[in-house]
Amino acid sequence: MSGVPLLQARELVRRYTMRRGLMGRPVEVRAVDGVTLALERGRTLGLVGESGCGKSTTGRLVLGLEVPDGGNVTFREGPMPPRQTAEWRRLRARMAMVYQDPLGALDRRLPIGTQIAEPLDIHGIGSRADRPERVAQLLRDVGLRPDHAQRYPHELSGGQRQRAVLARALATGPELLVCDEPISALDVSIQAQVMNLLAEVQERSGIALLFISHDLRAVRQMSHRVAVMYLGRIVEEGDPDAVLHSPAHPYSQALVSAIPQPGRGGRRIILQGDPPNPAARPSGCAFHPRCALAAALCSRAAPVLKPLPDGRLAACHVAHGTVSPRDGMPQQRAA
Repeated sequence: MSGVPLLQARELVRRYTMRRGLMGRPVEVRAVDGVTLALERGRTLGLVGESGCGKSTTGRLVLGLEVPDGGNVTFREGPMPPRQTAEWRRLRARMAMVYQDPLGALDRRLPIGTQIAEPLDIHGIGSRADRPERVAQLLRDVGLRPDHAQRYPHELSGGQRQRAVLARALATGPELLVCDEPISALDVSIQAQVMNLLAEVQERSGIALLFISHDLRAVRQMSHRVAVMYLGRIVEEGDPDAVLHSPAHPYSQALVSAIPQPGRGGRRIILQGDPPNPAARPSGCAFHPRCALAAALCSRAAPVLKPLPDGRLAACHVAHGTVSPRDGMPQQRAA
């Protein structure tokens, strides 16, 4: 990276306690297990992985919406202050989040303009006399008309609602925007419009984006750097071209193989079995029960995320040449 990161997360851990059945014993689940990330101003980090891998929890941790059980978050070269303090509230004005479901993120009882103005009221930004023009400008910035301010969420299309959610997120002029599956609830034709809009906003304002998605094509289009997450940990990170065209980690290879590409002959890696239960994490590398390349060491020792010769990071004994692939482990097959 070139320059001081706007956001740094170091060894983040988030644990939840669950019960198995009504009278079952408490079980600890590590939703996020030692995640380290860094993000510069004006750049986009794509965070990709299967549902339930900890992506959304990571997004909430870096925003201070949840308190980590381990590790720390640094924003603007300072530690994240304790939640609900005056300092935390001031800092939160510099951060915002765009959620997956725009209709669920909006209050159906209030007009759009009122909801866009709400962050300005909460943080005491500008005067009330300036609110209507500020709201109108925010609507223009996201490709809506000023008269949309009078409409209610149910009167807008899905794409318009997501634009309204983005306008509200941008109201305070944030430096960091966490986008949690921002296009997954939209039609394909609208997804490209929203991604282009995010790129335009970033170009115009220099905002940093944490783009969380399970869609590798969207991540490839949006990101300057990509991190692949599996069962609470980052297993590969680097330049999108390197990670998505020649993935080093077997899990990344399976994800990339699912993207239709001309000339590949329809070959796809089909992983055997379901993702492991987070409450019963496999020993060693958590991916080894589903990995065709796993060697004996993979079931005993968890690999460390460290650089490969090309500069990207990977957590894989085989990728680093620590061991050679062996037969006899669960296999994945090509379809």
